[in-house]
Parts: sequence; structure tokens; C-alpha cells
Amino acid sequence: MKKINFLVVLLLIITLAFYLFYREGTLPVNKSNQSTKIFVINQGESLTSVVNNLSKEGLIRNRLIFFLIVKKLGIERKIQAGDFRLSPAMDAYQIAKNLTHGTLDIWVTLIEGTRKEEIAQIISQNLGIPETEFLKYAKEGYLFPDTYLLPKDATPESIVKILENNFNKKFSTELQQKAKAKGLSPTETIILASLVEREAKLSEDRQLVASVILNRFKTEMKLDIDATIQYTLGYQPEEKTWWKKVLTTDDLAIDSPYNTYKNKGLPPTPICNPGLAAIQAIANAPETDYFYYLSDKKGKIHYAVTLEEHNENVRKYLE
Repeated sequence: MKKINFLVVLLLIITLAFYLFYREGTLPVNKSNQSTKIFVINQGESLTSVVNNLSKEGLIRNRLIFFLIVKKLGIERKIQAGDFRLSPAMDAYQIAKNLTHGTLDIWVTLIEGTRKEEIAQIISQNLGIPETEFLKYAKEGYLFPDTYLLPKDATPESIVKILENNFNKKFSTELQQKAKAKGLSPTETIILASLVEREAKLSEDRQLVASVILNRFKTEMKLDIDATIQYTLGYQPEEKTWWKKVLTTDDLAIDSPYNTYKNKGLPPTPICNPGLAAIQAIANAPETDYFYYLSDKKGKIHYAVTLEEHNENVRKYLE
């Protein structure tokens, strides 16, 4: 009987000790400190990393208790990426709940090779900005593809400015000088990079594709690039895409300054927003004798010097 009583007392002591430990861990770090700080959660960041960072920033008392609170509330999958205004005066429950809403900024990822209309859709979906408003300020080719932390209350003009500032930073003086050494202006470089971005699906193909396009451009051959036709045709309601998958003979004959099957030289503007790798491919394109390329059914690109070699590649890989 004494043994049972001892175990009951011991259990009560342990329970009380855990309760006090748990309660202490839920309290604010400093209730009298009403100052706030911006706490950032990166896209894809793990819960462990978030909790460790909260502890380092002096926003929670106990990492284990915070884990238990998150599990108790069932919010481990509801914590958002973004930045939050938090205070040491907030208790652990307040901080945990705050991380599921109220982010000041929103992470937005823009993919290489998208056109401005596609970017407008992404911005609209994430920030609620009408696509038409964003497009008033957007300039094709200069909306640099990247992952951004954008303010919730940002204006269309300010978002475009953020994207363009990033473009100006990434399209460095060094890259511009390399392109200039090839006889290219900054505008020509970005237009060419946009063509490479849409034509070369694999990273290992970019520089050779760039070499082919540059050879044709410099010798005043028509570029014959399908992506410029796709850009001209615009949105395809049936396919629900801005890039028509299969082009017809009629498509290739469309009357447009962007039709590189009919017009020599570059299209008037970029046809998408190229990433850094595509811009580098133009700036660093090797000198080759290739004037033709085609992509086979598996996506592998085959190059040719002459039209005869190209036609043979067509027979071997596409027919």
C-alpha cells in the first residue's frame, strides 16, 4: 500500500513539474518589452528551422514547448512563408497562431521563359492585383525570373520596379561587355536570350543553341524560330496555355513582325522573360559553324552546318 501511495505521489509530482515546465515555456520572453521585430520564414523552410530561429531571435522561451504547442494546435502545415511582425511580449500561443496568418509579405516565384501575361496571372493570384493593372507597367524581357518576397500592399508599379531592379543587378556590366564584344547591344542580347530560353529546354543545350541563333542573325538569315510564332499567336483557350504546342503551316505564314519565318533579323521585343543562364548563354556563346538545329521526340537537340545535314537530321529524328 505504501508503495502504491509513493507511486501516486511521485506521479503527481512529475505531472506538476511538467505542468510548471510547460506553463513557463508558453509565457512571453519579456512581457514588458512591447517592441516588435520582423521575423522571416523562407519558402520551404522546415518547422525545426523556424523554431530554432524563433529561439535565436529571443521570441520564444523553450523550443520543445513551442513544438508541442504547434502540434497541439495542429498548425504545423499551416505555417506560412513570409515575414511577420512579432514581439517578445507575445506568448508562445500568440506567436504560433500569428505564423499561420498575417504575413506582411508574400513569397512569389516567377519561372524562366514566362511572358508578361503569365507573370501578371501569378502576381494577380498571389497579391490580388488585376492583371490589366500590372500589364500597364510590365515590359517584356525585363521582369527577371526569381523568387521574391513581395509586400502585400505593393502597387503594380512598385512590383515591376522590384523585378526590373533585380534584372539590372543580374544583367551585370561584365555580361554586357561580353555581349558587346560579340557586337550586340543590351537590347539585342535580351531579345536573343529570350529566344534561347524558349528554344533550349535543357541547360546543356543553351550555349550551342545560342551559337546557332547568333550565326543566323549575323549572316542575316531568317531565324525560323517556332517560339516567335507561339508568342504571336498568344493565348490558346483550348490548350489553356500561352504557348501553342503544335504549329500549322498557316501559323508559320502569319503576318506579324514577330514571325521569324517571314522576316529577317530579331523580333521587335523579347518574347519572354529570360533567366540568368539564358543571358549568359548569349554572352558566352562559343564560335561554331552550326546554322541549324532540331529537337527530336525525346528533347535531344541535333545540330547541322548545312541545310543538307539538317534535312538528314529531320529524316532521321522526326519522320
